[in-house]
Amino acid sequence: MLIKALCDYYDILAVKGSVLPAGYSKVNVHYKISLTEEGQIDEIIDCQKVELVPSGKKMKEKKGPVEMVMPERTEKPGIDANIAEHRPLYIFGLNLDKDHLTPDDRTDKAKKSHMAFVKANLDFTENLQSPIISAFRNFLLSWKPEGQTENEWLLGLGKDYQKAGFAFCLSGEPDRLLHEDPELKKKWEEEYAVQLVKDDNARTVQCAVTGETEPIARIHSKIKGVYGGLATGSVLIGFNNDSENSYGNEQSYNSNISETAMKKYTEALNFLLSSNRHKAMLDEMTIVFWAMSSKDTYEDLFMKLFLGQQDQMDAEKTDAMLKELLKDARDANVTEERLQSLNMIDSDVDFYMLGLKPNSSRLSVKFIIRRKYADVLWNIAKFQKDLQVTEEFHSVALWQIKREMISPKSKNDKVNPAVMSRLFESVLNGAAYPVSLLETIVRRVKTDEGNGKINSVRAGIIKACINNKKSKEELKVSLDKTNQTPAYLCGRLFAVLEKLQQDASNNSLNRTIKDAYFASASAKPALVFPKLIRLAQNHLNKVKYPVYYNKLIGEIIDGLNGGFPETLRLTDQGRFDVGYYQQNQDLWRKLTKSEETEED
Repeated sequence: MLIKALCDYYDILAVKGSVLPAGYSKVNVHYKISLTEEGQIDEIIDCQKVELVPSGKKMKEKKGPVEMVMPERTEKPGIDANIAEHRPLYIFGLNLDKDHLTPDDRTDKAKKSHMAFVKANLDFTENLQSPIISAFRNFLLSWKPEGQTENEWLLGLGKDYQKAGFAFCLSGEPDRLLHEDPELKKKWEEEYAVQLVKDDNARTVQCAVTGETEPIARIHSKIKGVYGGLATGSVLIGFNNDSENSYGNEQSYNSNISETAMKKYTEALNFLLSSNRHKAMLDEMTIVFWAMSSKDTYEDLFMKLFLGQQDQMDAEKTDAMLKELLKDARDANVTEERLQSLNMIDSDVDFYMLGLKPNSSRLSVKFIIRRKYADVLWNIAKFQKDLQVTEEFHSVALWQIKREMISPKSKNDKVNPAVMSRLFESVLNGAAYPVSLLETIVRRVKTDEGNGKINSVRAGIIKACINNKKSKEELKVSLDKTNQTPAYLCGRLFAVLEKLQQDASNNSLNRTIKDAYFASASAKPALVFPKLIRLAQNHLNKVKYPVYYNKLIGEIIDGLNGGFPETLRLTDQGRFDVGYYQQNQDLWRKLTKSEETEED
């Protein structure tokens, strides 16, 4: 499913002109080598782009390479030459040892690499005629590494020499580039097409993706841009061990994926990974997503509604979109009209989500999800609805959920990747949330201190986990005085007793009963609440409205039928936390005139 989907997406990108044509690669270029007609270097031109990047509270300038489309780079192991460009070791045949250029080391790698580059490019450019090609050939014939160890242009690059990418241009005409020469490009495309068939003629079988009889790819192109992967890229499909081979086939001949399909899926995946519009990080996992459409609206909405936006304007737009979607929540369906109001065109378009992590030899696919885009939107909207614990709607992004799973005092900002991955899949599939999510948040509420102990995000996560287990909504968006669940009532009562204590001291306490008794009260109410109620009698004598508190405490205790639960299990501890939070928010809101009259 994955390879076929990526091939189909390549076809969509090709129509838009967003992917490379067959036989070409994107190369990071830092400098242009300016050649005279005689093939001498008269200048090395810095062509890096300058961008402003955040540095603390300020912005600073940072230089970076420009991408150029060049003849496809070789991916063969060992010494092998590219056409029209390569690493500096191949082009100049010189190593940089501290501040000195040396023609070779004990392995002769520099000499062998340069000779391979010279031979391959002289053979390729033979009989080609243009000013830049002639200058390039003269460079190849006249350049002697042993006589260039003091070259001022190369030494001027300093440490950039070894990691830089280069392109050739003609002296006085920096925009006339070797790799863009029409004669060179024409020959490259002709030879590439011939070589593609010639190399794999003996392995022409039916492609497992297209169904066509075509040459089969022996080695698959590398995928770049996955977090933690090799800088040179990693393969998605590869067979490195003899035990993986079948019927005497070696390497990727076992997969029966044609060269055509291989080029398509690798190019499409590399395109997705190169764009922040199509990827996001989930701990150490790279999430890639795309819709089978030429429009970018699908991915933009997904980023805003689920992964979150830092910008305030975007946050406001996100909440507005979710409110529109939630108008359909009663029918559990996102209607065509609603999608059109959000600038969507096709509710039936397929939407793919892919989780990637590198291992020692190749990329590992942690999950792949395919759903109709309308289903994705509905499941995200439902999840956001479950997370709400106040009447005023605010969307919650995955990064916020992850943040609440970590103690504020912890120096380790990592969450078990399996939990976040499972949550991601659960939300998009409309399935049960991982049990460990509820366990983690309840534990954080019990053990953390201060104002971060219980907040709207944590209360919302707990509420969502509990409601997710039920066929109907158990915990409401705001305080529910009809909820007679003992755990919920205990949470409400604790909030009332804490507010009573604060009012009795005119909010002068640095430490309240929440800091001393919250964890034990949420686990063993019968052990703690009798003591707290006795303490509350002293506080009632010090507040302005004792009748109000007496009445509220009495109403909650009546719901408990005079007895507190001996112990509360995990889910009930979650109900306790939500009850506490919602009652606490209700106590701190501004009283209406009728409530003020009632207190008097």
